[in-house]
Amino acid sequence: MAARSVAGIAIEGGKVFIARRLKSGDMGGKWEFPGGKVEGNETDEEALVREYEEEFGAAVRVGRHLGQTSFEHGGITRLLNAYRIYFTDKIAVMREHTESRWVSFAELETLDFADSDFKLFPFLKTITDVP
Repeated sequence: MAARSVAGIAIEGGKVFIARRLKSGDMGGKWEFPGGKVEGNETDEEALVREYEEEFGAAVRVGRHLGQTSFEHGGITRLLNAYRIYFTDKIAVMREHTESRWVSFAELETLDFADSDFKLFPFLKTITDVP
């Protein structure tokens, strides 16, 4: 069974929440839809709630599954599941990122995204409540 990762995609007012990874590591400085590895017996939804709390000190509600892709990292193939998420409070800290932004869909395509997260772009088209 492949290792699992999750990404949370928040959209408000026609803009998408993204964050830039810390400069360290092979994906350092790249933009991403925040999330992370699913640990132990966690569900994808539990992992997203935990990751947003750990990374931003923010609570989120997890919505519908948007899609799945896969990528290889460190010789391990990971399944990446994307979910629509909704912030239920404000970001308090940034522990694993240098900055965060709300950007338009057009701006997304101009930014240097992690390859794994770039693969999620087609799933954004399935979100119907975006102006």
